[in-house]
Amino acid sequence: MGPVPAGVLQLLALIGALALAYLPLGTYMAKVYSSKKHLRIEKWIYKGIGANPDTQMRWTAYLRGVLAFSVVGVLFLYVLQRLQGVLPGSLGFASIDPDQAFNTAVSFVTNTNWQSYYGEQAMGHVVQTAGLAVQNFVSAAVGIAVAVALVRGFARYRTGELGNFWADLVRGVVRILLPGAFIAAIVLVACGVIQNFSGIHEVGQFLGGSQQWNGGAVASQEAIKELGTNGGGYFNANSAHPFENPTPFTNLFEIFLILVIPFSLTRTFGVLVGSVQQGYAILATMGTIWVGFVALMMWTEFAHHGPAFDIAGGAYEGKEVRFGVGASSIFATSTTLTSTGAVDSFHSSFTGLGGGIAMLGMMLGEIAPGGVGSGLYGMLIMAVIAVFIAGLMVGRTPEYLGKKIGTREIKLAACSLLVTPALVLVFTAAAMALPTPAHSMTNSGAHGFSEILYAYTSASNNNGSAFAGLNADTQWFNTTLGLCMLLGRFVPMVFVLALAGSLAEQTPVPATAGTLRTEKPLFTGLLVGAILIITGLTYFPVLALGPLAEGLAS
Repeated sequence: MGPVPAGVLQLLALIGALALAYLPLGTYMAKVYSSKKHLRIEKWIYKGIGANPDTQMRWTAYLRGVLAFSVVGVLFLYVLQRLQGVLPGSLGFASIDPDQAFNTAVSFVTNTNWQSYYGEQAMGHVVQTAGLAVQNFVSAAVGIAVAVALVRGFARYRTGELGNFWADLVRGVVRILLPGAFIAAIVLVACGVIQNFSGIHEVGQFLGGSQQWNGGAVASQEAIKELGTNGGGYFNANSAHPFENPTPFTNLFEIFLILVIPFSLTRTFGVLVGSVQQGYAILATMGTIWVGFVALMMWTEFAHHGPAFDIAGGAYEGKEVRFGVGASSIFATSTTLTSTGAVDSFHSSFTGLGGGIAMLGMMLGEIAPGGVGSGLYGMLIMAVIAVFIAGLMVGRTPEYLGKKIGTREIKLAACSLLVTPALVLVFTAAAMALPTPAHSMTNSGAHGFSEILYAYTSASNNNGSAFAGLNADTQWFNTTLGLCMLLGRFVPMVFVLALAGSLAEQTPVPATAGTLRTEKPLFTGLLVGAILIITGLTYFPVLALGPLAEGLAS
């Protein structure tokens, strides 16, 4: 079978698996966040942290819970890294430098998992398992909690109460992420992913020197890394490493893990607002963009530009020969359209246009389907913008799910939307204008500019993948990328929760003959168009300087 049909068949198999999981998982998550009962282990956790899970919170209290929990997470992970040199199970690794410890702590707490270090040469077992792996669970649960709070804002009337953050956080971990990751880890171990706490082993002599590998609890971290759309790998090669991703089946399974919760959350949304058709409309929007981007990526990477590509059957540079161009294209698109950042190939080695597609996927806001939770609330923000545009077209007050989108709502949605483009463009301009950051660029010209642009796009959108040619382990990049991750994660959450509180206080607006039917294909088309046009107007000039210039010149 040729590489193109093989890639298409893998795509169809992935879509089939996601379709099978959509109804049961989406409905189950809706029951998790609407249940009045608490499991015994959850009651123990609430007692331990001193939280009352039955207390309803307004958006300000909900936000305080999100921020307080995240600040504690950053401080704990920072201290853990700084003390690594004296901790047991450190594998002899030294403590992490302050700027890199700050960057890594922020990275994992914000669900970004940007790594400016070599995982197998820097982090011991304690930091990996008690620090990084724990944040993989709780940072994902925070994202789902904020999304559920926004959905409650649409579903509730005449109240500013959005639920309880601590209950949403604990349920997300205990009832969704832990059991899902447990099952996924068993599958990965059965397929060859390692799971141990061994030390460093010398595995052979090569060209007069020795090669060493250390083990680790890789399968368990790999499972939540993908399921929670985190992305940080145990090894520097990430999911291109055979210890993390040994076979074509595990590769496809990991892509499935990346996408299954973000897509299924649209079902959760539909159930919680009382109209599954509304969930299908959001699903159709996400699915259309995702399939379109996968098709574009496969086309650019399979396109033949000379005899070397003709012989190889595609642009094989930087790609794992075990997986091929098709599977690598699906993985790259899925990881950049979500907030995952895991890689099974190296995006810097993609064709110029292929690298641009990966970058554009992040610039959309990672909403198709996006990260766990963050993808849903990002798409709902775009839906608010879309109905506002539609209202301007027909000259009536815009409405969405029985809620009026007034001045306050559209300002909050617009502010949430503008945060990440401002971070990306301002910090990219600063890095290119100053002399020191440019020294980290391996390449010059359009591709070197793309390295910088990709880094700030990835950090600001909480993705975590990188163009590998950039040396980001410097004080400038560790600090500025850390700030981008913090601001890109939590500032939009402020506006999202404020919007949720504003919507929950409204009285229901009855549908009339002039109400835009947001569950129909017309709205899906409007939403897709609004997303692409807004992103294009925002980023086209900077894309023209980088990946477009490189792609057209090749």
